[in-house]
Amino acid sequence: MKFLWSTDKWFVSPYNFVEDVIKDFKLPEKIIIHDTTLRDGEQQAGVVFKKNEKMEIAMALDEAGLHRIEVGMPAVSREDFEAIKEIAKQRLKAIVMAFVRCLRSDVDLALKCDVPGVVMELPSSRHLIHYAYKWDEEKAINSAVEAVEYAKSHGLFVTFFTIDATRAELDFFRKVVEAVHDRMDTLTFADTFGVCSPWAISYFMNKIKEIVKKPIEIHSHNDFGLAVANALTAVVSGASGVHTTVNGIGERAGNASLEEVVLALELLLGVKTGIKLDKLYELSKLVEKYSKVQLPPHKPVVGETPFMIESGIIAEWWLNVRDIKPTEVIPFIPELIGRNRPIELILGKKSGKTTIRYKLKKLGINNVSDELVMKILNEVKEKAVEKKASLTEEEFIEIAKKLLKF
Repeated sequence: MKFLWSTDKWFVSPYNFVEDVIKDFKLPEKIIIHDTTLRDGEQQAGVVFKKNEKMEIAMALDEAGLHRIEVGMPAVSREDFEAIKEIAKQRLKAIVMAFVRCLRSDVDLALKCDVPGVVMELPSSRHLIHYAYKWDEEKAINSAVEAVEYAKSHGLFVTFFTIDATRAELDFFRKVVEAVHDRMDTLTFADTFGVCSPWAISYFMNKIKEIVKKPIEIHSHNDFGLAVANALTAVVSGASGVHTTVNGIGERAGNASLEEVVLALELLLGVKTGIKLDKLYELSKLVEKYSKVQLPPHKPVVGETPFMIESGIIAEWWLNVRDIKPTEVIPFIPELIGRNRPIELILGKKSGKTTIRYKLKKLGINNVSDELVMKILNEVKEKAVEKKASLTEEEFIEIAKKLLKF
């Protein structure tokens, strides 16, 4: 396989692909991207998606090429039930999944929604069953077996979702999984509380593969900022599915970010996901709009400042390479993710003379002396400190007019 670490659209480290790095990888033949924006994403405190918004997001996810879309939990509300049912009617290219507990009543609701598959949850750690559910072990396992059998007997695809897997006692985890192994279609192990490290994920994946002979998927949370890293580690350890949310929204600190996972799989691992990369930015803005969760400006892949340059030295680099090889100073071009606004040079405290000359040239002003350029630069810096922000074009023009007298 030929790995492309440098193209006209991206430039990443060649060390990602050296033999000593990749020799022990257990990459599956195909990766399933299972998006749970409409279920776990909505579980972020304060996020509410209305039926029409769920519809629009589901259609956009499908258009982007998502393989599976987890559209909600029918038992949550009538609104959710109706939204899931309506989305299932659209006959999307993606597999539409509902989230259910190990209860016949939940499975019946999913059947009424006419979805082809379910994500069926069960705690897989003794302590969570004991303290949070107040069940005994036998009740938990029996409910799983009964519910999975019931779902399969009605023709549903079942992803068995082991809650709190990364804190589970291995003997009990094995007991739970083995009870349903021959009935489930895939196993999802969840780092429910975002408490696993990438190196521990690798170890745990090897343990799971000793138990499970079905496809394995990871559902990771971001409490320590490791959701994407853990998802990628699971993939190189043999997981064939990753659960994501757009913008990484989700319970507590959120989930593995769809755009970060997909771009890392494609560019850093050379894995072809089938996702349309040029739809990622558009998806991000749609979910930001309806979730009302404003992205931090430095958000990887879809944030604003990754495509802005203020530093004087970097601005000079950019102006030198932008028409030849822009990826010398940015890891990937904005167009790759469907962002049509070009790289922007910002005026502020860290600006240099090159940026000033560039901005003046855009105004049609050339041949300005170094002395005047320095005066303009100093005023720009002072203004930026005063307002604790970068300058607008109008503020720059005002400074230029005053000092150049035009």
